[in-house]
Formats: sequence, structure tokens, C-alpha cells
Amino acid sequence: MTAANGKKHGKKEQTDRYEIRLSGSGGQGLILAGVILATAIGVGDGKNAVQTQSYGPEARGGASRADVVVSEQEIYYPKTMKLDLLLALTQEACDRYYPDMKEGGILVIDTSLVTQVPTKKYYGFPFVRLAREEIGHAMVANVIALGAIAELAGIVTKESLKEAVLERAPRGTEEKNEKALELGFKIAREAKRKA
Repeated sequence: MTAANGKKHGKKEQTDRYEIRLSGSGGQGLILAGVILATAIGVGDGKNAVQTQSYGPEARGGASRADVVVSEQEIYYPKTMKLDLLLALTQEACDRYYPDMKEGGILVIDTSLVTQVPTKKYYGFPFVRLAREEIGHAMVANVIALGAIAELAGIVTKESLKEAVLERAPRGTEEKNEKALELGFKIAREAKRKA
């Protein structure tokens, strides 16, 4: 009886678990984006969130990834097992991490850097180009991506995400970061309408 209940409980926890990986290369601000996302979900929305990170030997240019595991229940295992959402900002990241996705998971790519997509079902946005052209700074591509993820996955409230972004934004860049986040929400809303 106890084992069956334990098994049942474990199953419930699994369905409640949502796993996100933000991946690309060092210097794209993905570790910071992971911290912002986990903060927004954990502190702002009051859910359980665990953030882990990994990056290559070179700070800039090496492979980089930040994982966020979200659950209403307690999170006993902090590492990702099967991704519900993968953000891939480079071709290498897409190739390496796509096999870790759940069937039916959401793949989000940067269309200017990922040209060979392993599936027909994905959301593609030119994050870096949009950051340069619309906001005037390539460094906010990660914030545009966060806005897009929030809109597509519905895993975090926009208010909590905005608060976490502004809290982490370097002084004097708050307006740019807020504009970048809003742009992320907007492009993802439009993409959902077309899908």
C-alpha cells in the first residue's frame, strides 16, 4: 500500500515538473537569463524553482547553458531529465541539446544563428538582430528571448519576470531591458497567432 502511494505521489510530481534549458555560447547572457527566470518563478510567483548552469572553458565563445526546473511540489532532483522547453541561440547548442527534449516540447531558436533545425515544429526569432535593430544593443537578446519564452510557455507571470529583469539590469539600462522584454512578449504573441 505504501509503495503504491509513493509511486503515485512520484508520478504526480513528474507531471507537475517543467524543465527549461537556455543554451548558446558564453557572452550571450544565458546564465544571467537563467537566474532571472528562476528568480521570477521562485520569488515572484512563489513556485519552486532550481537553477543550474554549465559553461565551457572559455567565458566568451564557449558553450554555455542554464537549466531551470520548476514545480509546485518540492524538487528532489535539481538536474533536467527531459526538457519541456529548449532555447538554442547557436547551431552547436541546438545540435547538442535537441535530443534532450520531451516529445511535444517547445523548441525556440535564434534564426540568424541556427540554420539547420532538426524538426519542423519550432519557434524561430532573430533575437540578436532584433536586439541590435530594435533596442540598439545586442546584449539584450537574452531578455528578448526571456519575454518570448514567458509568452510561449506561460510558465511565469509577466509581472514577476519584468520585476526580476529590472532588478538585475545594470543601472541606466532599465528602459532598454524593459523594452527588450516587451518585444519578446510581442514577437511570441504574433508567432502563436500564426501557428
